[in-house]
Amino acid sequence: MTDTGVQLQEYLAGLDYPVSREDLIRWAQEIGASTSMLQMLQALPADQFTSPDELKAALTTPT
Repeated sequence: MTDTGVQLQEYLAGLDYPVSREDLIRWAQEIGASTSMLQMLQALPADQFTSPDELKAALTTPT
């Protein structure tokens, strides 16, 4: 699996919010996400995201 923006958006579309960083990591592991995707999720700055827009902003903001 590649971590293109389109694929990531498709994967995130099915999430229920609010969602915690730990739940995101667990979810990514369950779908067989790549190591780079898991590392990206582990590096997220917030512990919880209340909306898709908030998560998208965190994912596109350089750390």
